[in-house]
Amino acid sequence: MVPPTAVANPGQSSQQTGQQVGPANPDGPATKEPAKDTILTPRFYTTDFDAMAAMDLRPNEVELEAICEEFRKDYNRHHFVRNGEFDGAAEKLDPETRKVFVEFLEQSCTSEFSGFLLYKELSRRIKTKNPLLAECFAHMARDEARHAGFLNKAMGDFDLQLDLGFLTANKAYTFFKPKFIFYATYLSEKIGYWRYIAIYRHLEQHPESKIFPIFNFFENWCQDENRHGDFFDALMRAQPDTVRGFRARLWCRFFLLAVFATMYVRDVARKEFYGALGLDARTYDKVVIEKTNETSARVFPVVLDVQNPLFWERLERLVQNNAQLSAADASGAPAPIKALRKLPYWAANGLEMAKLFLMKPIRSEQFQPAVR
Repeated sequence: MVPPTAVANPGQSSQQTGQQVGPANPDGPATKEPAKDTILTPRFYTTDFDAMAAMDLRPNEVELEAICEEFRKDYNRHHFVRNGEFDGAAEKLDPETRKVFVEFLEQSCTSEFSGFLLYKELSRRIKTKNPLLAECFAHMARDEARHAGFLNKAMGDFDLQLDLGFLTANKAYTFFKPKFIFYATYLSEKIGYWRYIAIYRHLEQHPESKIFPIFNFFENWCQDENRHGDFFDALMRAQPDTVRGFRARLWCRFFLLAVFATMYVRDVARKEFYGALGLDARTYDKVVIEKTNETSARVFPVVLDVQNPLFWERLERLVQNNAQLSAADASGAPAPIKALRKLPYWAANGLEMAKLFLMKPIRSEQFQPAVR
């Protein structure tokens, strides 16, 4: 999430976590070539570190200090310990399930590692000027490194590992202003909570669908995601301009839509993974989106009208257009011909996203008056 010249050597073990988050041992599992970047793959971000260091936390300092104290307790420091259930578990998967599960591990590991890079660099850059904020980011970097390391070890069960050092140096980095980082990471952490807890609760009721023991760790794991989301909630309240006024309402709508649409299109495209868990991808995403939308009303001034049937109809059109784009990519046509074939579907996606954005939102005080 930060420029490669600005991060510590990712091949070193984190002193805070004891987890190795760097590249695989050359004598160990094969290094997996990173997936090709698309609009649906996890992004690495950087931001304005000076602006972050200068932030005044006094409007919500008490809550931020309380959250930092929660981070210091490190409830999950002994949680991510592999056990005998992992032995031989990879060999039990059929080839198709193995393929989609490895893709899930890779996407999840890349996403967690991108969080580690951003949080770690923020903690280092602002340490002297904004120590409370720096400490919070350091604790979250610890958690994300732990998650990424655990996922990468699971990939090792399939004789593969991601070279996280290579990712650090070769991934494209997207610059976001601090307030955009807040919106994006808040939603990423909260939607991560609802994704993990939904899978965990489903597998509690259907243990026969638990294809790999990593899912046993999801209940505690998602609590890390929830605490991280609570931190960004408190941070936005300390910067009231991020959640007040006309522009804030527009940006909150934009990020809610971007996150929900990306997740829906991506998950339906890899519905075989959810099918392996005994889940329907569309039903699962509908629950996660509704829960995340409801949670977001606690801090965002507006949320999306996800109960409107038109919302889901338009998401389905995005799915159909994306399938046509993938088909064009898979064809053997020359690049200019591919681009011409894809152009109408790009335009159609742009139109559907515009329609989704222009749907009337719901003011959060009307959506959750008791909470607010």
